[in-house]
Amino acid sequence: MAKKGTNNIKLGIFVLGGLLFLVVLLYMIGKNENLFGSTYPLKVRFENAQGIVAGNNVRFSGIQAGTVKKVRILNDTTIEVTLSIEKKMETIIRKNALVSVGTDGLVGNKVVNISPSKEPAPLAVAGDLLVPKKTPSTEEMLLTLSKTNNDIAIIASELKNTVQRVNNANALWSILNDVTIPREIQTSAANVRLATERAGMMAANLDAIVRDIKNGKGSLGEVLRDTTIARNLNSAVLKIKSVGNEADSLAVALKNWQVKLAYEVHHGKGPVNALLNDSMMVKNLNASLDNIQKGTDGFNQNMEALKHNFLFRGYFRRQEKQKKKENDLSYKPQ
Repeated sequence: MAKKGTNNIKLGIFVLGGLLFLVVLLYMIGKNENLFGSTYPLKVRFENAQGIVAGNNVRFSGIQAGTVKKVRILNDTTIEVTLSIEKKMETIIRKNALVSVGTDGLVGNKVVNISPSKEPAPLAVAGDLLVPKKTPSTEEMLLTLSKTNNDIAIIASELKNTVQRVNNANALWSILNDVTIPREIQTSAANVRLATERAGMMAANLDAIVRDIKNGKGSLGEVLRDTTIARNLNSAVLKIKSVGNEADSLAVALKNWQVKLAYEVHHGKGPVNALLNDSMMVKNLNASLDNIQKGTDGFNQNMEALKHNFLFRGYFRRQEKQKKKENDLSYKPQ
């Protein structure tokens, strides 16, 4: 009996151990632990873990690559997540790979997604810290969606008010119902088309004119391309500049002469100052002119007396006849 009791105890212990092993095995399988494959750890640090817990799946470009091993809070702004990655991914995941948090579907379990970077980098080894990639959480997306819905509601309300104002606008409907407006629009379009064609023709003519000028055709083309004209123009400009310089010199000389004349008039001792400022000289000059006038009158009287003197009377008569004869010949018709 004692032996049978001992065997029962051993059997009970074995059964309990088997059950415990089965429970642990089921727990490990439920946590997606790699029981029969080797792994290596990688780490990533987030500001918001977004509900990640140990056992969540880790995927690389959508392929199962491992599980979340541990989530640890470092401080109030940093959460470190340790990933248990399968060994076969050692030749694929690189140090600059981007890590983000997603979900299976819209409201499924959290998933850690690893995306490869386009830049080259060495392979990640055990214990390396990967680069986190900020992704919007479900709450942020729902909040954004809520704001978008509010904006759409406001836009719909404003659009409704606008449509109501348009419906109540008699002037707008009168314009829309006016059958003459399409014809006027067609006429305006035809005028615009005609103006465009004319502008094209003007542009073509202008292009032809410019081309002819470049080729040296016409007066303007000759002026622009003839080097002789350019030299002549330069020579004319130089002559004009020379004349301008001479004019400046003449102006300076005239100014000096004016200054000198003004000085002679006001302060000099020459005849100009005497004529303008000496009253006695002016009186003497007037008296001389008066005497000259009297002498001229006396000379005329003497000449007239000589004409009537019997000694010179014949001479003056012959002179008058000769002068009259010359006048008659000058007025004789040809």
